[in-house]
Amino acid sequence: MDIDDPKDVVRRGYDALSRHYEQSYATETKYRPWLDALQKRIPATATVLDLGCGHGVPVARALASAGHRVTGVDISGVQISRARELVPEAEFRQADATAVEFPAASFDAVISLYALIHIPLDEQPPLLARIANWLRPGGWFLGTTGHSAWTGTDDDWLGGGATMWWSHADAATYRDWLTRAGLTVQEEEFVPEGDGGHALFWARRPSEG
Repeated sequence: MDIDDPKDVVRRGYDALSRHYEQSYATETKYRPWLDALQKRIPATATVLDLGCGHGVPVARALASAGHRVTGVDISGVQISRARELVPEAEFRQADATAVEFPAASFDAVISLYALIHIPLDEQPPLLARIANWLRPGGWFLGTTGHSAWTGTDDDWLGGGATMWWSHADAATYRDWLTRAGLTVQEEEFVPEGDGGHALFWARRPSEG
């Protein structure tokens, strides 16, 4: 399938299937240990960016409930509208992750779970560099990426009748991109998903001095 504007396909897909996506992954529990581990690494009242926040659950809700100052960004207006209802204690912004602006050293942590893989490949390394800039010295990036390289679509995503688009490199490439962005990769693991899986990275902006 020839896609003229993949970001628009992603936006329309999540607009159409926001609730369907939530129901499909309603029993998802893998986020909990990741979020628990993150909270042990950041200040008690940290400033956190959830990039590709979806409808705000579980990431923004869990972190905001724990007392952190959370900002969520998502390209889908429907997802952002629902996030504002579901997690009123956090701040949400509808925006393209590659175009949104934040001052340097704004966040103690940036989380991006299953969002980078919806961004055109050539825009991903510059985004990782921006993420590194948004982090305070010693700040953490927690993100999922592709494990093997693939670009493609599903014309009946989750059986909901909408099209979805993905594009990702392999884990070794992401490791290189993170390093080039100025982050130090601390941990990497394989997260199984059906017949394949994704890579989960913990990377840190070096402390000054």
